[in-house]
Amino acid sequence: MKKTRTIKTVILTIIGILIAVYVLFPFFMVVLNSWKKNTDIVGGPISFVGASWSQFVENLGKVVNNSNFPFWSVLATSIVITVVSLILLALFGSMAAWVISRNNKKKWAYAIYMVFIASMIIPFQVVMLPLISTFRDVGKFTGIQMLQSIPGIVFAYCGFGGAMTVFILTGFIKGIPYSLEEAASIDGCSPEGIFFRIIFPLLKPVIVTVTILNGMWIWNDFLLPSLLLGLNGKVKTLPVAVQAFVGSYVKQWDLILTAALLAILPMIIIFLIGQKQIMGGMVDGAVK
Repeated sequence: MKKTRTIKTVILTIIGILIAVYVLFPFFMVVLNSWKKNTDIVGGPISFVGASWSQFVENLGKVVNNSNFPFWSVLATSIVITVVSLILLALFGSMAAWVISRNNKKKWAYAIYMVFIASMIIPFQVVMLPLISTFRDVGKFTGIQMLQSIPGIVFAYCGFGGAMTVFILTGFIKGIPYSLEEAASIDGCSPEGIFFRIIFPLLKPVIVTVTILNGMWIWNDFLLPSLLLGLNGKVKTLPVAVQAFVGSYVKQWDLILTAALLAILPMIIIFLIGQKQIMGGMVDGAVK
């Protein structure tokens, strides 16, 4: 019996290590080759030959000071888009989830909830071209610039990220006793007061979860910004700006990989710090 358990443990450990190597290998390649010259990368991308700290510092300087890659500008743009989108998703998503969970027996609330769930199944590639056309038409009729603007892409992220946010928050709110709201209502608290003074503070763990998950997606996203902001537009995010080093005939792999490393490091750090909250919030939101 013990021998069988030992064999299973060894097999599962080996499988886990293989999966970890498979998942982490691309990141390892980015880190390794950001420490090398372009010629060394082309000659041996998985070799340590040519990798040095001084070369990494040189590559870093070339990236940050490159005129085609305004690092500080695109960094600020990415931060603004991500932070504003996350605040709006957390605020309006929690409001919607609260209303749906407290009216879950009513047909209209159930229908709205099913619409949110259904929207999670539809691939973005199906709606990306109609989305651009819709944004262009909205801009014509309202005079509001929806394409190649920060408000436009923030609006799009709120729309695409709202489904998962509402799904997770709704499951969590169902586990909050309704008696708390009844007691506050008897004491004369308004619906707005009940939400912001009682419900919203209790949502802190799961809001951290959805914020980190949505934040990693928004920060690392390339397709939506490339469509709405354009590859050569004035407003760029970090993932879009990285392609500035990809020429028609020559690709500056040393600068591409160094810029990519700069773009993904913030989210890696945030994920490592908040991974316990992510798992705890996912379990609470889905199981409850």
